[in-house]
Amino acid sequence: MDQDVAKNYFLRDVKTLRAQAAKSLDDGAVTEGYPAVERAIDLLQSVLATEIVCVLRYTMNAISVAGLSSKSVAEEFEEHADDEREHMTMIAERIDQLGGVPNFDPADLASRSATEYGHADTLVEMVRQNLVAERIAVEHYRDLIGYFHDKDPTTRRLLEHILQDEEEHAADMHDLLVAHEGKPDLK
Repeated sequence: MDQDVAKNYFLRDVKTLRAQAAKSLDDGAVTEGYPAVERAIDLLQSVLATEIVCVLRYTMNAISVAGLSSKSVAEEFEEHADDEREHMTMIAERIDQLGGVPNFDPADLASRSATEYGHADTLVEMVRQNLVAERIAVEHYRDLIGYFHDKDPTTRRLLEHILQDEEEHAADMHDLLVAHEGKPDLK
């Protein structure tokens, strides 16, 4: 393939792009080339619910934690709640960009979330529940990144950013657990 042909091989005709962009302006950023926008919004609604549940769990943990190391752990929980709140906002904004309405309705929040709120009585139980939730979130984001890979690079990059934070949260929870219980189980 010669260089001029290769250079333009993946580009669409400019006149066609202009004509398509002028259609359906009410759809905002979503153009006719966007595949399955309703499915993308549905998936992101699940992500939004997951982040909301994580904000609530970490906030409750930060308030209710007690014990000798509770102040430093409460601060860690508060930091994670803030991160999850930022994720929640980013996801809600992406849903809006895609033409959806972010679903913050608490009525069915638990059923839409990949993670659970949890009910821990001790610091160790809180850390364990948060570690499980972070591990679920990591796998959920990995699956979603695979789904959005070529379909929606903007959403994929957003999810990759959040995944990095979730992996850091899991590592933090693991470190807290190891600090409390000693050497981790290597089985």
